[in-house]
Amino acid sequence: MRYNQFGNTGLFVSELCLGTMTFGEAGSGTTWGAIADVDQASANRIVERALSAGVNFIDTADVYSFGQSERMLGQALKDLSIPRKDVVIATKVFGQMGDKPNDRGASRGHIMDSVEQSLERLQTDHIDLYQVHGTDPVTPIEETLRALDDLVSRGLVRYVGLSNWQAWRIAKALGISERKGFARAESLQAYYSIAGRDLEREIVPLLTEEKIGLMVWSPLAGGLLSGKYGPGAPGNGEGRRANFDFPPVEQDRAWACVAAMREVGAKHGASVAEVALAYLLAKPFVTSVIIGAKRIEQLDENLKAVALTLDADDLAKLDEVSALPPEYPGWMLARQGAARIPQPFTPKG
Repeated sequence: MRYNQFGNTGLFVSELCLGTMTFGEAGSGTTWGAIADVDQASANRIVERALSAGVNFIDTADVYSFGQSERMLGQALKDLSIPRKDVVIATKVFGQMGDKPNDRGASRGHIMDSVEQSLERLQTDHIDLYQVHGTDPVTPIEETLRALDDLVSRGLVRYVGLSNWQAWRIAKALGISERKGFARAESLQAYYSIAGRDLEREIVPLLTEEKIGLMVWSPLAGGLLSGKYGPGAPGNGEGRRANFDFPPVEQDRAWACVAAMREVGAKHGASVAEVALAYLLAKPFVTSVIIGAKRIEQLDENLKAVALTLDADDLAKLDEVSALPPEYPGWMLARQGAARIPQPFTPKG
């Protein structure tokens, strides 16, 4: 397991992060109920297995199973007697947690109410990474950032992150934080997979320029890249994707990627899922890839990805099959900027 610097901080987190969206009861009638199906005993085993493999980074959210995921994670760490300093806990605020108008969003009120509840459920006195789980079109960005900065000043939160934000909005938030002296966002949690590389157009250059960490959610595109689906799939396609068709993926592109990953996997004796994860882990701008599981067997397969090293030919093949179509202004920037790339100097004579 490799440990990467988290954003522009002195914190180091494991290259794989345990996602706990599966913790909780199935069939609750919510989006999360279609994903969750892990009881406390199973959650304890999953957390223990991940930590024993070197994972020190665990991600949850208040909205996952309406608080059950946070509560079960906190209980698992207590049951396993894990020292608080040995685990980096990330959670999120934004989603609807009640039926009142202020029970959601990124307002100061909702953030202040939510952090106390998350701390109680997690059974801890601080959250290592507190992330805004979405964009709020109503609340001014400065209001959100000031509330988060107050939490950092109070010691309730150590680092601040964002999730599912546009590039322009991230840039604006960074400018406000610098001007006001607020704790800045050190990470972005975003969807990224070999079949969905849209992040590379605008967001990745921003993250790289500003030294912001990237946490990848749904690296297997909701299980679509697990090898269970598409032409040549050995199974019947059962699983999360069969019940919850998300995130949206252009399937022709996905099946081409799966076919290429089967070839690469056969070369290394690895599964399609391992190759999909290893491809993301090879990207220099990726800080940590979030993996979730309902069973230990699923977790073990995903953990094996850290031992798979793709060579230059593998990466070139996968880059080619998954390449994004040209878009404006990207193709014009490449054309006009070509002459500005540093050129080697050849002395005369």
